[in-house]
Amino acid sequence: MPSNKSVSDAPITQFINCRILRDHCLQREDLWVRDGKILNPEKLFFDEQGFADHKVDCGNKIIAPGFIDAQINGGYGIDFSQASSDINGGLSLVAKKILEHGVTSFCPTLVTSPPEIYRQVIPEVRVKDGGAEGAGILGLHLEGPFINEEKRGAHPPKFIRPFKKGGVVDLTEVYGTLDNVALVTVAPELTNSGPAIRELVRRGITVSLGHSMADLSQAEEAVMNGASFITHLFNAMLPFHHRDPGIVGLLTSDRVPAGRTVYYGMIADGIHTHPAALRIAHRSHPAGLVLVTDAVTAMGLPAGRHTLGQQEIHIEGLHAYVAGTTTLSGSIATMDMCVRHFKQASGCSVEAALEAASLHPAQVLGISHQKGTLDYGSDAGTTGCCG
Repeated sequence: MPSNKSVSDAPITQFINCRILRDHCLQREDLWVRDGKILNPEKLFFDEQGFADHKVDCGNKIIAPGFIDAQINGGYGIDFSQASSDINGGLSLVAKKILEHGVTSFCPTLVTSPPEIYRQVIPEVRVKDGGAEGAGILGLHLEGPFINEEKRGAHPPKFIRPFKKGGVVDLTEVYGTLDNVALVTVAPELTNSGPAIRELVRRGITVSLGHSMADLSQAEEAVMNGASFITHLFNAMLPFHHRDPGIVGLLTSDRVPAGRTVYYGMIADGIHTHPAALRIAHRSHPAGLVLVTDAVTAMGLPAGRHTLGQQEIHIEGLHAYVAGTTTLSGSIATMDMCVRHFKQASGCSVEAALEAASLHPAQVLGISHQKGTLDYGSDAGTTGCCG
């Protein structure tokens, strides 16, 4: 039991000799933690007369909010889009391994699949806090099947479907339940997509636009219906055109409602997006950039043949392809690799690179009051050290 006079019996840990990311800049100050929460040292000292039970010397390292991966299909031999006999065991394995790369919470992602896969997998995935045993689960990311077949990428065409009836009916017919779903990717040009987007947003689910042939006006209408994210910008969408920039145009659109931000995912693995395109996106809308890995089963494994949902994929070096094609199929990059590449390619600050993997995904998922920052009261289990 702590020997100090604080109001809680939980031990207090003080991290010293560190730089902490707070208020968008690195500050040289100590970080105080108790019972999984970041403490305000002034209140601790003056209101509770408390002090540290343990001190950790960080050796001048940076303490940053834990990374949040909003799009990860699996890794280490686990495919989230496969209905295995031990779904939670697979989730736990990936959750444990990605802690090594600074990821403290994530959205397990299901690619376009037959309805029976959704109905087997979705009920098994529960939102849960992270800890020493593994990263927390923020809810599922359902990437399909309500996408445009012409921009399907690695998604199997026979399972792609339209909104036949509109709204919640199509969603429940395919998914069965929307419990523990955090994010859904939709092609906004699909007929009846508007009611579905509004219903998802009403339920507190983030809607992302992707795998789409949408023009800018269709994308803007989806944003006015509540969509707030773009799935892997530039990939699986119409290329930028100066007369109609398509979904990419949302980065500078003047029709985004006041007070709203459109965020966009980027796979900064050095393969999916040219460094110049990464710089264009970042410099035009830096506050919206969200780093995602889009990692697949093969992350952390040797090259060879693996799976992504119903498709076989082939790993060659750092490239993941649909077997027998040159179609990219996710990545094998880890989040710390993406952060480093993003910083190097964009020339951004350390702070900006770290926030793209922490604060920004927390904001798009509506959890920045709890995660993605080192503010007093935030979850301390979501922090990590880096050099």
